[in-house]
Amino acid sequence: MGNDYADIASTGPKLIKVMNKNTRMVEDRKQETNGLSGGQEANLSGKEITCTAAVAWGPGEPFSMEQIRVLPPQKMEVRIKILFTSICHTDLSAWKGENESQRVYPRIFGHEASGVVESVGEGVYDMKEGDHVLTIFNGECGECAYCKSKTTNLCAKFRVNPLESVMRNDGKTRFLTQDGEPIYHFLNTSTFSEYTVMDSACVVKIDPKAPLNKMTLLSCCLSTGFGAVINTANVYQGSTVAVFGLGAVGLAVIQGARTSGASKIIGIDINDDKKIKGQKMGMTDFINPKDLKTSVHEKIRDLTGGGVDFSFECAGNLDVLREAFLSTHDGWGSTVVLGIHPTPRMLPLHPMELFDGRTITGSVFGGFKGKSQLPNFAHQCMQEGVKLEEFITHELPFNKIDQAFQLLIDGKSLRCLLHL
Repeated sequence: MGNDYADIASTGPKLIKVMNKNTRMVEDRKQETNGLSGGQEANLSGKEITCTAAVAWGPGEPFSMEQIRVLPPQKMEVRIKILFTSICHTDLSAWKGENESQRVYPRIFGHEASGVVESVGEGVYDMKEGDHVLTIFNGECGECAYCKSKTTNLCAKFRVNPLESVMRNDGKTRFLTQDGEPIYHFLNTSTFSEYTVMDSACVVKIDPKAPLNKMTLLSCCLSTGFGAVINTANVYQGSTVAVFGLGAVGLAVIQGARTSGASKIIGIDINDDKKIKGQKMGMTDFINPKDLKTSVHEKIRDLTGGGVDFSFECAGNLDVLREAFLSTHDGWGSTVVLGIHPTPRMLPLHPMELFDGRTITGSVFGGFKGKSQLPNFAHQCMQEGVKLEEFITHELPFNKIDQAFQLLIDGKSLRCLLHL
């Protein structure tokens, strides 16, 4: 998920408030495993945990770092010790409350993370305490008609739903304030907390040899962008590609296109600083719309002799989406929508334009079925040298989450990895 192209509001979160930071029941991890802080903590399975979380109390309000109560997992749920989490434009948009229908507070945001299973609820047999896992916002129950279909990665029960703010089991939250009031969930995940409780359908077990810090990116941005290339668009050897918006998702598209053998990969962004990073990922050409006297799609048609075979819109901007659509070649061009669009505006297309042979489709989580396909993708990333480290531009401790948001707002970071 990502909005990588449109101008972002310049106002960032104020300094976070720190409350009772020394009153945690659970001590920080003490044992070093796999180069990460793992740890042997007291077995709290089945018990309530008190831990630190970054709580949002209203749209655009400062994050409050405070002690919360985390209830034990219920049937088919998992409680996870979050080790790493990062910040996506989706988190930024939700924190700002850009879509009023999705506003519910207090709430714990965050969806891109990795960690270790602390305990599991009744009926969970594919994971156990100590397993290394990724959180996913688009779950896979494995039983519904959608999960059994080979043509979609949606799930009847656990597909991405920003309006969902409670657990499916009982319609309640697993987070409470110290006074016992509910704190709401976000995107099936809520990773801006030292501990979170999730439906097992949204938790993916991965190889314990995989570096969790880098694997965090597979929880959202890398899978979304890379997967859109190999699963949704099926970019082929020698094809031409245009990527609109060079944030983390857009750069993941570039990596996927390079790996798939695209002959020309054109990156489009209004930030010239993205050019060098795009070239490192495999971009062959760069366009800054501000430098053009003509439209972007006309420039791309000139560069490619009629248009690209595939375009990817990673901006969450309808005007950009139209340019992406028109930049593809008539007769066979395909546009994949990856940006999140909070606006109530509809698609900027006339139905008759589709008769020119161009197509447009959306892609959720890069078309990956999370639980059944993501472990193999993680293995491929380790074996095939996908440049995961290039996405992590900053690393900060969890209590510096305000700085991490500001880096994203200022366009200075791709992914800021927070250490919990």
